[in-house]
Order: sequence, then structure tokens, then C-alpha cells
Amino acid sequence: MANELSFRPPTGDIPIQPGVYRFLDANGRVLYVGKAKNLRARLTSYFAPLASLHNRTRRMVTSAADVTWTVVKTEFEALQLEFTWIKEFDPPFNVQFTDDKSYPYLAITLGDDVPRVVVTRRRNIPRATYFGPFTKTWAIRESLDLLLKPFPVRTCSDSIYARAHKTLRPCLLGDIGRCAAPCVDRVTPTEHRAIAQEMASFMGGDNDTFIANMRERMVAASDVQDYETAARYRDNLEALTTVAAKSAVVLTEDLDADVFGFARDDLSATVQQFMVRGGRVRGVRAWTVDTELDVTSSDLVDSIIRQAFVQDEIPAPVVILPELPDDAAALSQWLTERRRTMLDKPRAAAVRLTVAQRGEARRLLETVVMNAGEQLIQYKNRRLNDFSTRSQALADIQDAIGLDAPPLRIECFDISHLQGTEIVASMVVFEDGLPRKAHYRKFSLTEARDDTDAMGQVLTRRVAYLGQQPTEGEKSSFAYPPGLFLVDGGLPQVNAARAVLEKAGIDIPVVGIAKRLEELWLPGSDFPVILPRMSEALFMVQRIRDEAHRFAITFQRQRRKRDISTVLTSVPGLGDKKATALLRHFGSVARLRAAPLDELSSITGITPDLAHAIHRTLNPDEQPAIG
Repeated sequence: MANELSFRPPTGDIPIQPGVYRFLDANGRVLYVGKAKNLRARLTSYFAPLASLHNRTRRMVTSAADVTWTVVKTEFEALQLEFTWIKEFDPPFNVQFTDDKSYPYLAITLGDDVPRVVVTRRRNIPRATYFGPFTKTWAIRESLDLLLKPFPVRTCSDSIYARAHKTLRPCLLGDIGRCAAPCVDRVTPTEHRAIAQEMASFMGGDNDTFIANMRERMVAASDVQDYETAARYRDNLEALTTVAAKSAVVLTEDLDADVFGFARDDLSATVQQFMVRGGRVRGVRAWTVDTELDVTSSDLVDSIIRQAFVQDEIPAPVVILPELPDDAAALSQWLTERRRTMLDKPRAAAVRLTVAQRGEARRLLETVVMNAGEQLIQYKNRRLNDFSTRSQALADIQDAIGLDAPPLRIECFDISHLQGTEIVASMVVFEDGLPRKAHYRKFSLTEARDDTDAMGQVLTRRVAYLGQQPTEGEKSSFAYPPGLFLVDGGLPQVNAARAVLEKAGIDIPVVGIAKRLEELWLPGSDFPVILPRMSEALFMVQRIRDEAHRFAITFQRQRRKRDISTVLTSVPGLGDKKATALLRHFGSVARLRAAPLDELSSITGITPDLAHAIHRTLNPDEQPAIG
């Protein structure tokens, strides 16, 4: 029954992070907005057999034609965004937030002689500073309860405060430390105002400063063995950290901004745009663009911003970016002119391009960038997992290099070394366009003149196994012949590989992958084969090359760490911690072997005598170098 919903996304494409999702009909109208602590777990419940769904849910999913989602950092942030979009789009299948009631705010009356903090739905309290709106009263009350530990601001009404001041008897909050009790002169009104201003600054986004200061006070109290005070600072620190996480999407109401996030690889870039108007995320746009391999980040930002506002979209007065383009001033002028023209207001405020560094804008930017990264993963997974797309890619590779049949099994080889030492190689296998990790292989090489020689050695070892029968019970085989060998490198590497195959009498096509990725080198050719940009064939070649490179680098690092650890364990008096310190500092046996005694002795815990022992162990036939 669930198969009737043709728009169901692959389960693996749905992230497991918190987020907000939207079901849309064929015309793009938002039918339902929901939030989830785990998007994958929540969304898959909608695609259960239709007969098992509630009547209203069944009507919603059968009316929908698509589902989209936006990833956020916390469940509380998801709650905020869900509220914003329900108020914005008025989805017919939502039952929460559809009334027109007001929503709660946290207000601090900084204009009063003795400020107080209160949860309220009123926006007309004299001389008050507001933070919010929050979607649930319980959420802001829970945050306020935590805030009163480090910032004990009064919460009582003026009449209760006057009575306590007259009787000199504080309320319960004063007795338990949740109020500084200015009513009974435990603090002066000036001191209490400072506490209220600190709370306002914290709620305004200056979280890191207060958390760092609180941590320093805790450590200082612990150093002088004032453990009771240190424990109080510890509790306050925990409260501040919790509130900081919960208030991640509390935006000031006057914030009008377009926030852009980007994620890219060598072939494509994904863009996320959050349109914030009046402190609320009014809309989200996402798209993918083709990128040139040599395009700079600055050029990419410039082209994306122009693309975003080339139609009828009116730029916000603030455009928040992960980084500024080189021509930020000219781009700002162009956006300003478009904004003034479209608003028909020649004196409208200029558009300002900025990189958010702190506070709510920075947190919002991080959320947008995170969504761009998630979008790029989904884009690549869709291309990789679609059977027809993979089939087209293999057919295009066949046509591009003149094969008799599509290369259903492709083996790719990559060489990795550290300045000519610790030489290793990887072999990754893709069958029908998908990685076959059980068939991956690693190679260790004792020595090689260069990458060409190393590639020849690896191919020699590989082809020696072709045609052999796998042993009984073997789950993965090194004997299967591939339809294509790919080697990382240009014409020298591919010619070396071809020579190995000819010597062994094996007729399997081999192609070299140049660094620019568009270039495929055939043995003996004068010119490379150039794959079209954004073609499925180029995308698959890139995916295979990247996987081979990743596998080789991982093995090379593991080998380097294992080798140096093995050598160091033979040095008398050298324990695991000191060996780890040496490994972290030098990184390889070759560099450690060449290090002078002075540098060895500079490592924490390495005495001059131990430095001599290390050098003698690694260089038994040499005299130690000093200086």
C-alpha cells in the first residue's frame, strides 16, 4: 500500500537529525508542517501501509505530491521553525498554531528602577526589552527557571515587591537563591540592575562570554579549595549551557535578512537561502549549481547571489554570507539598486553584505550551512542510487573511451605516500556503479622510484590473481576480471599500467584519471578524453576516484602510526604516553630518525638520556646529530 505514494524518498536519504518537514501538493501549496527530533524516524511513519494510518493522516499523504525537510540543530529550534511556518503558510492539515492568539515572550523591564523579568503575551509593557516569541509557554518558563540560577532577577509584581520591602521579608525565591532580593537590601538597586542587564545581554546572544567567565570563576574557586562556591558556579554553568542551546533560534523582531549557506565539491555546489522577515524564517529556497574546478569561493558566492536575485525577489537590507566575495562593495551596490527599484523607494536603506560572527545571526548561519551540506549529500546520493542514472553513466563511459560493453565492474587504483616514504596503494571496486567494499584491497610497497613505478608494481600484483579460482567459502574474490581498470594519474601512469597488462597477456581496458577529473587518458594517446560537465559519467568517475583516494589515505595513516609505534616500543624506558607524544610531533619514522637530539629533548617527558636511546635505536650505525 505504501508503494502508492510515488513521492516517497529513499529512507537512507532522510537525515536522522532534528528538523522541520513540509508536505506539498502538486501546485506547491504547503499541506502540512511538522517537526521531528529524528526526521527519518518521523517521516517513515507517514509511509506505512495506508490502511494503518489515521483517516486524517491518510487524506493528507494521498493529497500530497512531495515532501521536503530542513535540518536544524536542536528539537527546540525545530519547534520554533515549525511555529513560524505554520503561521506563514496556514497549512490545512495542521491543527496547532492555527489560532490567531498572541505568543509568549520573555520581557525584562530594564527601564524600571528595580527591573524584573516576566513571561508575558503583552507587547505594551512600559520600558521593557522583549525576547522571543516562543512557541510554548512551558518552554520559556523552563528556560527562565534555569536563567534565575546565574541571573537572580526578581520576577514578582510591583505590589508583592512593595509588600516585601515594607515587611523586610523576602519571598520563597529569595530564600532559595532564585532572586537577589533587592526588596530586603541583600543587593542594592544598582547591583540588581547590573544582574538584569547581564541576563538581557545573555538572551541577546552574548552566550559564549558568560559561559567562559562562569567556567573561569569555577576553576578559580576550585583552585583555592572553595568547593561550595565552585559547585554553585558549576550548576550555573550547566544552566547557561542548557539555555544557550534552547534559545538558538530566538530572533529579534526587526531582523530582515537573507541568509545563505553553501556546500560544494569539485563538480557542483548546493545553496540554501533562509528568508528572514520580521525575525521569522518566512521561506527557504534550495538549489544546485554547476561549478568549474578552478572557480574560487569568492566567484562562487558572487554568482550565486546574483542568481538568487536575478528574478523578482527583493533583497533584504542585510545579506548574511559564510564569506564575503572580493567585489562585495560592487555587489552590495547592485543589490541596493535592485531593492530601491523594486520597492520604488529611491532612499531605501542600502543592502549590507556581512559575515555573521556571533549571536543569533551566527547560529542561524550555521543552521543554513548545515542544511546546504545535507542537501549536497542528498543530491549525490540520489545520483548514485538511481539505477537508470547509473546505467546511463556506465553507457556514457563505454561510449567515451570506446569499450565494447559497459564496464559493469570497475577497479580503481591510487598511490599514497609521505614524501616518498610509507608507500601504500588502494584498490576500490564498483559494480553496477555502486561500491563493493568487500572487494577492496590494500597494498604495501617496500620502495618505488616514483608513482609510475609504484603503479606498475601494484598492477603486477593485481593481475597475478586474475583467473584464479576462489577458495571454498571465500566471500569476496580477488580473481574476478574487471571491465575497466582506472589508475589515478595521467599518461605516464596509464602507459605503465598498460605495459604490465600486455606483459601478462591480459586484455582489459585501462584509463588514467588526470587531476582535473574531466580528462581520461588512454594508453599511447596524444590527447585526453574530455567528459562533459555535469554528465553522469563524470560524476561516477569522480566518485570512484575520490573513494580510491580516501581508502589509500586512510591505510597510509594507519600504516604510519603502526610502524612508528612498533619501532618506539623497542626503546628502553619509553612508555605509551611518550611514544604518542613523539608520534604526534614527528608523524613518521623517517622524520623521527632524522631529528637532532635537541628537538627530541624538547618533547615533554623526553630526557636527554632517553633522546640518546631513541636515536641509537633508530640509527644504530650513526653518531647522534646535535643542534
